[in-house]
Amino acid sequence: MRISAVSSRCPKPCFMQKKDAYENPINRDTEKGLTILQSVGTSTLIGGTAFGIASFLIPKTTKMRMGKAGIIGAVLGAASLLLTLPANLYNTKVRAFTREKEMDVFSRDRELKSNILSEVDKEVQDEEVSLDKKIDHYTQVQMANNGSGVMIKGV
Repeated sequence: MRISAVSSRCPKPCFMQKKDAYENPINRDTEKGLTILQSVGTSTLIGGTAFGIASFLIPKTTKMRMGKAGIIGAVLGAASLLLTLPANLYNTKVRAFTREKEMDVFSRDRELKSNILSEVDKEVQDEEVSLDKKIDHYTQVQMANNGSGVMIKGV
C-alpha cells in the first residue's frame, strides 16, 4: 500500500497501487497476529487463574509455595497455548479466506453496477438514441438494482 502526501500535485491521498485498482481490505497477516495475541492473552489468563488456585490450595507451611504455584500456572498456560493455537490459526485462515472472497464479490458487484450506470448515463446523453430505448435500458438497470430483474441485456 502506497500513501502519498497531500500536495498541489496530488490533492487527495492515493492508497492504492494503481489509480483504479482494487485493494482488498482483509489482511491475513493482521488477522494472524491478532489471533496469536488473543491466544497468548487467553493462555496467560488461564495460567494466572491456575497460579491463584494453586497458591490457595498449597499449604502455607510448604517451602517455595509461590514458586510451585508459579510453575503450575506456567505449565497450564503453556499447555493451553499449545493446544489451542493451531486450531485458532486454522480457523482464522479459513475465516480470512471467506471474508476476502465476500469482499471481492461485493466490490466487483459495486464496480459492475457503477460501470453499467455510467454506460446508461452515456446513452442518455447521446441524442441519436431514441427515448424509448433510453427508458427501457434505464428501467432494466433499476429492476436489476432492486432485485426484480432476471438479467440485464442490451446495455
